[in-house]
Amino acid sequence: MKIRYNGEDYYFNDKISIQDAFCEQLQNSGEIIAARYNNEVASLKQVMDKDGEVSFINRQDRDGRIIYIRGLLYITSMAFREVYPMAMLTVNYQLSNAMFVTIDDFIITDDVINNIKAKMQEIIDKDLDIRKVIMTPTEADMFYEKEKTLRGRLQTDVDKEKVSLYYCEDYFNYFYGTMPVSTGFAKHYDIEKYRDGFLVKYPSITEPNEIQDTKDSLKLKSALDEYNAINKVLGLNTVYKLNNEIKRGKEKKLILFSEALHEKKIAEIANQIKARNNVRMILIAGPSSSGKTTFAGKLGMALRVNGIKPVTISVDNYFVERKDNPRDELGNYDFECIEAIDIDLFNRHLVALLNGEEVELPTFDFTVGSKRYLGNTLKLEKDQVLVIEGIHCLNDKLTSLIPKEEKFKIYISDLTVLNIDYYNRISTTDTRLIRRIVRDNQFRGYKALHTLKMWYSVNRGEQKNIFPFQEEADVMFNSSIVYELAVLKDYAIPLLEEVPQTEPEYSEARRLIVLLKYFDSMKGDLIPNNSLIKEFIGGSIYE
Repeated sequence: MKIRYNGEDYYFNDKISIQDAFCEQLQNSGEIIAARYNNEVASLKQVMDKDGEVSFINRQDRDGRIIYIRGLLYITSMAFREVYPMAMLTVNYQLSNAMFVTIDDFIITDDVINNIKAKMQEIIDKDLDIRKVIMTPTEADMFYEKEKTLRGRLQTDVDKEKVSLYYCEDYFNYFYGTMPVSTGFAKHYDIEKYRDGFLVKYPSITEPNEIQDTKDSLKLKSALDEYNAINKVLGLNTVYKLNNEIKRGKEKKLILFSEALHEKKIAEIANQIKARNNVRMILIAGPSSSGKTTFAGKLGMALRVNGIKPVTISVDNYFVERKDNPRDELGNYDFECIEAIDIDLFNRHLVALLNGEEVELPTFDFTVGSKRYLGNTLKLEKDQVLVIEGIHCLNDKLTSLIPKEEKFKIYISDLTVLNIDYYNRISTTDTRLIRRIVRDNQFRGYKALHTLKMWYSVNRGEQKNIFPFQEEADVMFNSSIVYELAVLKDYAIPLLEEVPQTEPEYSEARRLIVLLKYFDSMKGDLIPNNSLIKEFIGGSIYE
């Protein structure tokens, strides 16, 4: 075989694992946690059996960060099994640079935390081997009959040829994706008692050797907990349980439940705005593919029911002149920074409108990079409120001249609480990315490769301009739909399968395909055309 690594060709006479082939390079390459083999994320134990190219992944790589977190949760669950064998962990969701974990019918005390930290460190210090054990379906049936466990059981519904488990000494579990090869990888971590559970903390990508202090994201946690509790009561907290509902033909019930939940929450938000009496401006912000268009349309109807007429202004028409637009570190125009907005003009117009004056609104001409005045005027009536949607809407700098009590801020995001199983969560970012891939293809004709290539930049802008301000919102709206990945699956998989293996984004496409294949397919025929999911698959009345 000819394997290319770091611009050089290496030749091998037989199959060989990545770590054996490049043991010398691995010793000198810092904290390597996995590899890419022909653009697929691979364990360092992966056996190379054909020509190709290899590169290494560390914790500052997005895939490396996912693997690091996955391995850390494995060690956490192993430590609990050894110290508190009756404890049943559930990995709930991510809060900043930490996973929030709860245990049913178990009180988390400082002693519990100290005992688990000591056991985790012991496991890490021993640098124990994590090995992948592959079973045939028959062997798996016998194994699960004997062990009476659901760990990794969902695999049997997807892969008809093999079932895998990760073993460390006599502990076994399954985490859906590539794992570290041993426990010694976990150099930086902490666990901390938090609310009714605990946090498994890990470094950020930008500060890979530091564990940051916990930020108490009360509003975000409350929004996640609310949906988490509802799904648990309905028995829809894991993919396995969702698939069972689909198999039983309960799609209509799932749709009606999701729609009723969204309508209820939007009505509550409209009622809060009405109760405040002095709200003159509604500001909506959220990351990409959160469903802002549908949400704004539904909120507008709920406000009208309450006697409030919304009037929309687009921040996009208030960009600074192109020559004044800031540039990023690469010298490109940075259209996402708040300095790209003509804040002075925007605030003058807002103040004038709220004072009952008539304002001529600009229209930004993106082809020449300049504002144009085309005679579009606006004057607010007494029963009207301004509705503004944009990435900076939670940042008070955007509306600095408007009194705080006259503003009502809404943060919207697809805050996924559905888990694959009790140990494997579904990333909120992954759900939004899948939504975006489907929507970009349906309405813009973009291939999945295009969306994957630009996603890093999109996410970086969100990390800088949206997420730091989410706790400033008066209310959070969770736009997640419990069955959405079951619907998006049949749209997204064919698009993801088109990503060529020669592209760096191939590994991400494969990861998303594997995730989607755990879902039973659900057709969208029964979904009403005012549903938020229609914003992505087509047929929405809010288009």
